Amino acid sequence: MNRSFMLVVALIAFTAPAIASDYMQGDMHIMQPWSRPLPAVSTNGAAYMTLMNTGGTADKLIAVSTPAAKKAEIHNHFMEGGLMKMRPVGALEIAPGTPTVLQPGGLHVMLMGLTAPLVAGESFPLTLEFERAGKVEVMIMIMDPEQSGDGQMKHDMKHDKSKMSGG
Repeated sequence: MNRSFMLVVALIAFTAPAIASDYMQGDMHIMQPWSRPLPAVSTNGAAYMTLMNTGGTADKLIAVSTPAAKKAEIHNHFMEGGLMKMRPVGALEIAPGTPTVLQPGGLHVMLMGLTAPLVAGESFPLTLEFERAGKVEVMIMIMDPEQSGDGQMKHDMKHDKSKMSGG
C-alpha cells in the first residue's frame, strides 16, 4: 500500500471518534448527539440531537438517563412575559417522517448535577427510552457547536430567540 493511502486511513481512524455518530433503534434514528464543553464550575449542561421516526406510527421519548449527571430530563425553552424560561416537557412525541430537533434554545436533554466537567473532545453515555422503540444508549460527543456536524447550528443559535413563541 502506498504511504498516502496509509496516512489517510490513519487520519480517519484518529478523527472519527471526534465526530458525533448516528444510531438506530427500531424505527428511531438518532442523529448527531452532542453537548457543549462547559467550565468545571458548571453544575448543569444539556445534550442535543435530531430524532427521526422512520416508521409509520408515532413514538414517544419517555425517559433519559446518564451517569454524567444526577438527573436528566427533556426540557424546552420558551418566552413568557418577555423572559426566556425553561420547563420539563415530560414525554416527547416523535411523529413519523418529521425530524424532532433537540437544539440550543429549544428542546434539549437537561443534565442536572453534572458528575464531571464537560470537556471538549470527550464523550459520555446517554440512555434514551422510547415507548415503542425501547432503550438505546448513545454516546454524546462534547464539542463546540461549530464542530457538531450541523451546518445550520451556528446560524440557528444566533437566531433561535427570534423564532421562539410562547408556551
